[in-house]
Amino acid sequence: MFGKKKDQIEEIEKKPAKEKKPNKEKKPLDEAAKKKRKKIIIFSVVGVIILLVILLKACGGNGAQAVVSTAAVTTGEIEQTINTSGTVTTEKTKSYFSDVNVKIGNIPVKAGDAVKEGDVLVSYDAEALENEKQLAELKAESAEGSYSNSVQGNNQKLGNLNEATVNLEVLEQQIKDTEAYITNLENKIAKKKSDLAYEGSLLQISLLDWKDQPNSDEYLNLQKLIQMNTYEQQNNKEIKGWEDELKVYNKMLSDYKEYRSEMKSQKTSAEAGKMTAGAKEQLEADNQTKKIEAANSLEKLEAAENGIVAEFDGVVTAMNAVEGGTVAIGSQILKLESTEDVMVKISVTKYDLDKIAVGQKAIITIGGKEYQGEVSKINKMAEKNNSGAAVVGTEIKITNPDSDVILGVEAKVVISTAKEADVIIVPVTAVNVDMDGEFVYVVENNVLVRKPVVTGISTDMMVQITEGLSEGEQVVTEVTTGLAEGMTVAVMPQ
Repeated sequence: MFGKKKDQIEEIEKKPAKEKKPNKEKKPLDEAAKKKRKKIIIFSVVGVIILLVILLKACGGNGAQAVVSTAAVTTGEIEQTINTSGTVTTEKTKSYFSDVNVKIGNIPVKAGDAVKEGDVLVSYDAEALENEKQLAELKAESAEGSYSNSVQGNNQKLGNLNEATVNLEVLEQQIKDTEAYITNLENKIAKKKSDLAYEGSLLQISLLDWKDQPNSDEYLNLQKLIQMNTYEQQNNKEIKGWEDELKVYNKMLSDYKEYRSEMKSQKTSAEAGKMTAGAKEQLEADNQTKKIEAANSLEKLEAAENGIVAEFDGVVTAMNAVEGGTVAIGSQILKLESTEDVMVKISVTKYDLDKIAVGQKAIITIGGKEYQGEVSKINKMAEKNNSGAAVVGTEIKITNPDSDVILGVEAKVVISTAKEADVIIVPVTAVNVDMDGEFVYVVENNVLVRKPVVTGISTDMMVQITEGLSEGEQVVTEVTTGLAEGMTVAVMPQ
């Protein structure tokens, strides 16, 4: 009969554990643990009362002693875990964007297909690619020709400016020298004419002195001299030579001044048209930019000849391209998610947050198959779940993935948060909490002794005792109302 009642008690104790939600592992020191312990105690009271009645009858109705269930304090191994579930996802995602504006050729895969590293996912139309390459080469040649033309034009302007500057300097001196020489010629002509006129005046005066002797040799001779002077004033060879030379130099001066005017205009035009230092830098930068753009364009077009190739093993989770369609540069073509770097995303409640840490090992079950895992990341910011509770996102890396792993499915996760060997352990129901802290009741010579304890890690059934107990002691596993230190009790070992 005792065995039957014991089985009933154990059956009642198992029910709360089955109803336990993921991530709600009991913690000896928190409120959840205390509530759970109360539940277990309440359900156990019924069985204990039944046993007490049986024992009292067996003892002839003597109620002087309480009957308590006990268990021996043992040394053993204890492992604390978090049991939960999450969604299988990938740590590595690659979105492929089009580097060229070219018509799509062949698409051998679709969304949901598994691919291997090196597989061609999308290819471009060969003829369209070749046309784009020729166009890119022509653009590069045009850009280089435009640059060369600008450089040559600027060099011509600089040559004109240099020529005008040098010529103007020479012309100014030539004009100055020519004007001086013309002035000297004009002075010489004027002086010669003045001298001849003065000589003629003197001859006229002398002729007046001999006018009363018109037949004299002197008078006749003076008349001849006057005639010769008049002719000389009009036909002097020296004056004629200077006047001819003066015409030449005046023409030279006119030409010099006209050329100077041209050089001034050329200089003004060259100065206005030549490139500034900033313009030259901009031209050079623009040319370099166009060269780089052309080179990049050709490089991308040449790379596109190989199509878009998978960079790792994975699953195509999005395909935006259509065979025969044209994609714009920068538009997304497809998305690939790795099946080599995979993980399970779970949510950790506040009750388990202090237990979990990066690097802890885990067992992951996907579709009935177990995989090894490790806690790889714990978010630093909580978020609300569907029930409104604050949870912290956590990632469990699958360390031995294979082709059976399917992204997006649910996976069961058991995280080993702590493990101790050769430590003191007792049933979790033996530990109680009041205002003074945690304690247990120990039976010594059928008398209850209260002992304060310090707990360590725990499971659903057992808890580690770090201080307060020794191996072999008998602890009360079911504490009911009315038990107190110093009471004499009857022991019913579990």
